[in-house]
Amino acid sequence: MKMIVAIIKPFKLDDVRDALAEAGVQGMTVTEVKGFGRQKGHTELYRGAEYVVDFLPKLKLEMAVTDERCEAAVDAIREAAASGRIGDGKVFVTPLERVVRIRTGELDEEAL
Repeated sequence: MKMIVAIIKPFKLDDVRDALAEAGVQGMTVTEVKGFGRQKGHTELYRGAEYVVDFLPKLKLEMAVTDERCEAAVDAIREAAASGRIGDGKVFVTPLERVVRIRTGELDEEAL
């Protein structure tokens, strides 16, 4: 099992969600976050004053998948979230040791 964490631009959420559904991913957690990478923020003008926005709004998607679905899920995220411009985001994949469904007590892949 794998834990996939993706950081994407907020307006790409619907495209990514649809692509993941087609790839067989059944659920995910979405969190509104702020951050920066190579994009380094940007400058905005507000009431005549210029100021720097260091942290940009992003969405953090987290999902647990089986090993068999991992590559398809990563590819779906990458293709759906890409705009070809800086700041499209990142995908992180880590091993997942254990999953327990609280309601039934099912373990690991059965709990997904």
